[in-house]
Amino acid sequence: MRIYKLYLIVLITIIGFVSCSKDDDGGLVQIPDRDRGEQQMADNDSLIEYLTNHYYNSSDFTDPTLAKISDLVITELPEGGTVPDGSTLLLEAVGTPKKVVFAETNYDLYILKLNQGGGTNSPTFADDVRVRYEGFNLSNSVFDSAVTPVDFDLTSLIPAWRKVLPDFNDAESFADGTDGTVNFMNHGAGVMFVPSGLAYFANSVSGISAYSPIIFKFELLQTSERDHDNDGIPSYKEDLNGDGEFTVNFDDLEDPADDDTDGDGFPNYLDNDDDGDGVLTINEDIDGDGDPTNDIGKNGIPKYLDPEETESNE
Repeated sequence: MRIYKLYLIVLITIIGFVSCSKDDDGGLVQIPDRDRGEQQMADNDSLIEYLTNHYYNSSDFTDPTLAKISDLVITELPEGGTVPDGSTLLLEAVGTPKKVVFAETNYDLYILKLNQGGGTNSPTFADDVRVRYEGFNLSNSVFDSAVTPVDFDLTSLIPAWRKVLPDFNDAESFADGTDGTVNFMNHGAGVMFVPSGLAYFANSVSGISAYSPIIFKFELLQTSERDHDNDGIPSYKEDLNGDGEFTVNFDDLEDPADDDTDGDGFPNYLDNDDDGDGVLTINEDIDGDGDPTNDIGKNGIPKYLDPEETESNE
């Protein structure tokens, strides 16, 4: 069991560094960290400058239900020039930035919403998604893309994806095409303008230098709920401190502010015995409704989080 959990946490940590970036020429390189607050201010200035000096073809998106990132064209505004008819300055289009806290730092995320999406589902930060996307830097050089749909576990991606995609809905419907492809109708679509602290920060990967703000066009096609450790509890519900991330304080494994109940170094979403009492979490579902979270013990704590409550094993 311990080997299984160790494998999972190491695997997800590695994937989290490199996801959404092709790493074909040497892998990830890390340089010393800068102060996150200072870097955020510099990144925000760079993003605002980009948004102020670029526009997009807004008239091609009069029917948002048909929005496709392949139709989106972002163009640099010439010095002294004016935005052409049928286009909109990006700074005006993105509106008020989304406020995000990550790594004890306040971030501004700018989001261009092309379409909300007509489906009934929005992903949580811990779910699986099916997307199309294109990533590029502030020089408009593309570093990664997926023209055909690809599946991702949001916990394996850079933080920005977990902060942005829950604000969109999936496709309203889909149908098989005559050429073997799948057509998605009225799906979520947008563009995220990402400071480096919510991207790769001090890491340099193929096509992206360290401390680089980046941009992703994306289409949210489908989403599905994830239970990483198959313990009967959806992973997003195992975010005990409610910060939208899974955190473990390895310097103090008894820290009550992280997401590791039993202090074994594995966050609950990867731990199939969350309280370390020798009884698998899924077996602490006393009433058999498939949800261990509502089986409250005599201490007023769900049994799966209370090592003193082992009646389920009797």
